[in-house]
Amino acid sequence: MDYVKPDLVLTQMIESGVRKAELSIMQLLARGFLGGAILAFATTLAFTVTAQTKLGVVGALLFPVGFVMIVLLGLELVTGSFCLIPLSVMAGKTSAGKMLNNFFWVIVGHIVGSVFYALLFYAAATNFGTITDQPVVQTIIKAAESKTIAYASKGASGWATAFIKAVLCNWMVTLGAVMALFSTSTMGKIAAMWLPILTFFAQGFEHAVVNMFVIPAGILYGANVSVADWWLWNQIPVLLGNFAGGLLFTGLFLYFVHAKKSERSARHQPAEDGFAELAVND
Repeated sequence: MDYVKPDLVLTQMIESGVRKAELSIMQLLARGFLGGAILAFATTLAFTVTAQTKLGVVGALLFPVGFVMIVLLGLELVTGSFCLIPLSVMAGKTSAGKMLNNFFWVIVGHIVGSVFYALLFYAAATNFGTITDQPVVQTIIKAAESKTIAYASKGASGWATAFIKAVLCNWMVTLGAVMALFSTSTMGKIAAMWLPILTFFAQGFEHAVVNMFVIPAGILYGANVSVADWWLWNQIPVLLGNFAGGLLFTGLFLYFVHAKKSERSARHQPAEDGFAELAVND
């Protein structure tokens, strides 16, 4: 049996947050760069198959490949850290300063990695701009506009909509990060992660790291979107919503449900029966 009990997973979540908070700036930048680029790969894959099949659910079925690669390679995804590191701060295992340091440098890495991939993808998809009607490029442009100026046209309700979509998104994304800890086998981790990631993407919720690719790429490709539109009408509310969704609905709820049980297990379970080192990169 490769299933890990939920109360034991809570301990792993806190330990994972501590490890993330202790990474150096260079590690955070490198892991964030790769995490952003790999998720951008998965996004263009999803957009490509959606354009080919005209079925959004097909793209959603394939999008989780990016998340799986990031987790199994032990890279950084700030949306997952929004759930894990705050728990470590609450447990007194790390500081708020280290938490914010992780968030900042990983976000910088995500943006650089996403824009780098956006430039390479444009060159590959359009033959350095000589193919002007590439469907995937047009899909990215439309997505960038729908994620910014469409919200701006609604004013405060548009900003609030982006925030709520981000809360719902990261409720699922952080479940994906946590559910990877429920199995000690690679296939078990992949299956567990796939479910919530598919769920969020199929419904068009707002993911901050996906948007760090889609919106800058759309701007580069000719979308009618400014950098101010990107941050004011999407990136800021989505980051805040992702943080709230991950911390409240995954981190704090699971902590509330399993904390006391976890403490009892730690007191009464023999050391050799523990799960000291799960084969997981988080």
